[in-house]
Amino acid sequence: MTLAIVHTRAGLGLEAPEVQVEVHLANGLPGVTLVGLPETAVKESRERVRSALVNAGFDYPLRRITLNLAPADLPKEGGRFDLPIALGLLLASGQLPPDALKDTESVGELALDGGLRPIAGVLPLALATRRAGRRLIVPRANADEAALAGDLEVLPADHLLEVVAHLLGQTPIAPHRLLRPPTASTSLPDLAEVRGQYQA
Repeated sequence: MTLAIVHTRAGLGLEAPEVQVEVHLANGLPGVTLVGLPETAVKESRERVRSALVNAGFDYPLRRITLNLAPADLPKEGGRFDLPIALGLLLASGQLPPDALKDTESVGELALDGGLRPIAGVLPLALATRRAGRRLIVPRANADEAALAGDLEVLPADHLLEVVAHLLGQTPIAPHRLLRPPTASTSLPDLAEVRGQYQA
């Protein structure tokens, strides 16, 4: 398999539009082309993903790699696409089975050693994933926020190796549950208490 498609989501205010990470491996001089309106942090994901895969013990494909973040007219920001790109490369190079990510979305920034770092704005993403009827793989630090979406299977991980072991059926990740539901605060500050702010 030389083409893989992984589902994830962009962050656009309170919206989380779906993004398909398309990974194609072709013959030719080794190199990576990233298209789909990526900003600087997304472009830098090429190096983070390469280091994470190598340091985690996976084979980085020495082929001509094209990464497309579709739709092309939607701005892509942040490191949230690192994990989907890495999983797409593993799928396209045959290191994961073709149906490993069926009905699954993923998001997360990768450290150079393959560790998963948290991202901002997970709740809108989790709500959109729930509406799509898929499960969600997130960094463990984002698990509580994602679980606020309610009826959603949230799979938290600390490292790329954990995610791959789960997808291969070797070490399943237990779905995350909130230990303590959030409680509403009863004492909120009031602008009326600020001197000179009568209009506020």
